[in-house]
Amino acid sequence: MERNFETVMIEQCAPVLAGLKPAGLFRYETRDCADLACRVRSWNEQLDEKGLCVRVLKGCMRTHQYLVYVYRESRLRVLLAQPQVRDFLRGEGYDLPRQPDDYALLLRQLSRRLCCEADFPHEIGVFLGYPLPDVVGFIKNEGRNFTCCGCWKAYGDPAAARQHFAQLNKCTAVYLRLFHSGTPIQRLAVAA
Repeated sequence: MERNFETVMIEQCAPVLAGLKPAGLFRYETRDCADLACRVRSWNEQLDEKGLCVRVLKGCMRTHQYLVYVYRESRLRVLLAQPQVRDFLRGEGYDLPRQPDDYALLLRQLSRRLCCEADFPHEIGVFLGYPLPDVVGFIKNEGRNFTCCGCWKAYGDPAAARQHFAQLNKCTAVYLRLFHSGTPIQRLAVAA
């Protein structure tokens, strides 16, 4: 059953729209690829002034499922230019761009890994703005031994993680309420 693109975007990416996270990801199912491409183009036009971008990272013509990535370009540039993040991605086999803030090459590599590799690229957590220690902890522990589980599995201070998860969940609840009462996404998205 196909769900409304905008509703799924709010459910999964409200903290991105609110400026609390640099990026989010959601799965969208549709048999109409042309409509999805049109929606992505339209949302990029509408959200560009807010510093937001929408991109399909992976698509499957057989299942009609697509992974849609919503991100704040300026925040993603800063995040992926951090030396510790670059070192981590290099260790995961990424070819790093010459310019530290050239995120486009890294997104193409992530997209290729999502589409072509048998194993799921868990380093995607970095691209979603998860704390690097949580991403590294998840990979090293194969998803076990976490200290707290919420929007992702945390491997650090559980109290701090719970507080952060509560903030993100509250944001999503507020945005869903506003969206369902008629506030358009363009008004919900804050400028970067």
